[in-house]
Amino acid sequence: MTTTAHVSPLHSPAQPSEVLFILKRGRVRIFRVSADGRALTCAIISPGTIFGEMALLGQRMFDNFAEALDDVTVCVMSRADVHKFLLSDARIAARITEILGRRLADLEQRLSDSVFKSVPQRIATTLTTLATRTDAPAGKLRPGPRHPQIALTHEQLAALAGTSRETTTKVLRDFADRGLLRLARGRITVLDPPRLLDEAG
Repeated sequence: MTTTAHVSPLHSPAQPSEVLFILKRGRVRIFRVSADGRALTCAIISPGTIFGEMALLGQRMFDNFAEALDDVTVCVMSRADVHKFLLSDARIAARITEILGRRLADLEQRLSDSVFKSVPQRIATTLTTLATRTDAPAGKLRPGPRHPQIALTHEQLAALAGTSRETTTKVLRDFADRGLLRLARGRITVLDPPRLLDEAG
């Protein structure tokens, strides 16, 4: 088991390996690339989350890539490490099950939202989730003096909401004009959480 800092890609389908990563610091983007070269973001995960390829835990990356968005610190575990340090402790094993279950629920909710909600509703839903859950798998929450601040670019938010950056920027500006948000470079401040929740539908 090793702990290391990374700024480069962490996982690629071209270099498969059965290791489990535990993110200790920074953010990691999980994405896949379509046949025409477009990147689809599946999740942006925060510290305390596990990812990687470990059939023993039912954890698969399939054709997904993982890259660091910030300077990150990860703990890299082999199959033997997982047996020794994780599965031997019932509390840790239960925590892993909880993390994987929550990630699946998040993905199912995003799929449902993509079918039944409009683009503004999806963007509002994503922002509300990030503003109310410090363990949310997407984005990094920065505590402000009065309002939650979410460290995501418009492009990253667009990928999570399943829309284009241009459309996301238009919706965010509308929300800002109506006093729901304050926008800054790489940061979105939620000024009125109840009204934003109403916009989520």
